[in-house]
Amino acid sequence: MTQSALRSGAVVGGALVAVGIGAWAGTDFASLTALIPALFGILVVGSAVVGLSTGRERLSLYGIATLGAIAVLGSLRVVPELVTLASGDSVDSTVAVGSQGIVIVLGVVLVAVATRAVVRDS
Repeated sequence: MTQSALRSGAVVGGALVAVGIGAWAGTDFASLTALIPALFGILVVGSAVVGLSTGRERLSLYGIATLGAIAVLGSLRVVPELVTLASGDSVDSTVAVGSQGIVIVLGVVLVAVATRAVVRDS
């Protein structure tokens, strides 16, 4: 179960990389902070690869869950703007709000997948 969870984590990490690069492109390559999701994605993929190649799957899952939680907590400040955007009103940067909303969802997925795998293998 842990290897499959690590593979799933790597896929979600790849999605975070795509979100970061897409957000950066969406700002006409002007905002380097738009790449923050990509940095988290690289760390998640790296953790999954290390876990799969060294046999330290459980430790890697802890790292992935921690990265997911940090990503969620770091993006929670955008929730009021997500509500504003969902209600049809405008926000300062739809790219930033949209990408942080996606990061929240992907971070929750990371925490859930890692937690489920650790609990099942206990």
